[in-house]
Amino acid sequence: MNYSHPGTSQNLHFCYESSNKSCPQYIYSLAVRVPLYIFFSAAILLTVFGNLLVIIAIVHFKQLHTPTNILILSLAIADFLLGAIVMPPSMVRSLETCWYLGNLFCKFHSSSAVTLCTASIVNLSFISIDRYYAVCQPLQYQTKITNCVTLVMILICWSLSVVTGFGMIFLELNIWGIEDFYYENIDCVGGCTMFQSFASSFTSSTVSFYIPGFIMIGIYRKIFLIAKRQARSIQASGCHKANSERRKTQSKMEQKSTKTLAIVMGVFLSCWCPFFLCNIIDPVIGYSIPPLLLDTLAWVGFLNSAFNPLIYAFFYSWFRKAFITIIFCEIYHPNSSRTNLFTN
Repeated sequence: MNYSHPGTSQNLHFCYESSNKSCPQYIYSLAVRVPLYIFFSAAILLTVFGNLLVIIAIVHFKQLHTPTNILILSLAIADFLLGAIVMPPSMVRSLETCWYLGNLFCKFHSSSAVTLCTASIVNLSFISIDRYYAVCQPLQYQTKITNCVTLVMILICWSLSVVTGFGMIFLELNIWGIEDFYYENIDCVGGCTMFQSFASSFTSSTVSFYIPGFIMIGIYRKIFLIAKRQARSIQASGCHKANSERRKTQSKMEQKSTKTLAIVMGVFLSCWCPFFLCNIIDPVIGYSIPPLLLDTLAWVGFLNSAFNPLIYAFFYSWFRKAFITIIFCEIYHPNSSRTNLFTN
């Protein structure tokens, strides 16, 4: 992931003029930088405060303490940390085209980006498993997907993500086999690049994105096929009307939740797929993809973290009610945690 930017000789400067190994700096005009700073700042604020609302809502309201929402909470934490830790330095680096925070923080920043992206997609994979049992095996759902099982899923998710992100960067596995090429041609003072060999990019992209992505698509495809059969079965059984109506209502609730989370998954895959595709192709074609394009695609992926709270608010009336309660500080009222969010 090379974050240097192309430019012309007229606007070429150096991050550290006194260093012989300084990275080039390309200075954008104010007409370009100011609108981009406003746009990125708005995206960061939306990501941080939107996901903070999701976190507070699920933690505060007892009615939301379900296995599905615990997994959503873990996803919101990943998105919140991405907005708070990764996106602000990335904004400055992308627009100023230099990194002034030191090599150690650069490694921490790159590791955090990989970790949080991996955590998001692994969380989504576990959410798809949760939805599979909720829709396809509803009688076994409460015994199979308990709060304890959900916490184990979250522990596995974050352990795998931290090992993948921090292990790859701090052990320099990302440049394994091309160390000489990296230090001679890529490494420079004032830069912060996550450069990857083909083996590294292929392995990390496959493990962190493609395998979980295909698993999710397969599971959701099966869920919707079974959900259609269940809907037809409920409509065909008119023997016990009250029981049928109860089953129909429950089925509709689970299907709506599943569809909403499928949209979250679809948006995630759509935002990140172009970057991970280029991430694998770039080493194969001799790192000839323009760095500016890779940087842009990485930002498209980052912006996914701002979309999730908007999706919840649009599709879930009870999340909207929770958000309003939090925004107007009604959560400080006595017994507010027991508010019924599922009534009009």
